[in-house]
Amino acid sequence: MALAERVVAQALLLVMAASLQLSHAAVYKVGDSGGWTSIGNIDYKQWAATKTFQVGDIIHFEYNAQYHNVMRVTHPMYRACNATAPLATYTTGNDTINITTKGHHYFFCGVPGHCQAGQKVDINVLRTSEAAPTPSPSGVSPPSFPSVGIPAPSPSSAASLKASKGGFSKLGLAMAAFAVFVSGFH
Repeated sequence: MALAERVVAQALLLVMAASLQLSHAAVYKVGDSGGWTSIGNIDYKQWAATKTFQVGDIIHFEYNAQYHNVMRVTHPMYRACNATAPLATYTTGNDTINITTKGHHYFFCGVPGHCQAGQKVDINVLRTSEAAPTPSPSGVSPPSFPSVGIPAPSPSSAASLKASKGGFSKLGLAMAAFAVFVSGFH
């Protein structure tokens, strides 16, 4: 095998391994079946407290775009429900946000009065050494509904998806190592 072909083959295997690594993300629909709304008394703080968010997860906001939006804001803006200079604004009614960093990610609805009425959520991505918050038993598990062809996992399925991360990572590394090994014999 020529050097150029070997490099292309190895690059392709690395891309495949990276794809396997990315495919483990959990998808969370904010508010579960209630979605993103200012009616229905949805407690987004409680909703977020029952989840264990990690880097790579996808946060899905589903709402009526005629009446709501999603603004990503700083912590002081979140506390004050200050919508004057958001970091980002989403308005489609079907917004997905990839979580790429650890720490707090603050969101609220920028329609006047909605944040003050509780339409705000703090997505806290813990460091790997921190323990996940333990939800208090309520006797009712939140339902999981599909969104945009991607099923939103229940907390238990999200955990099982994350538990498989190591296996996918090891499989990708094994494939890459095998490719390097095999390419050495041509």
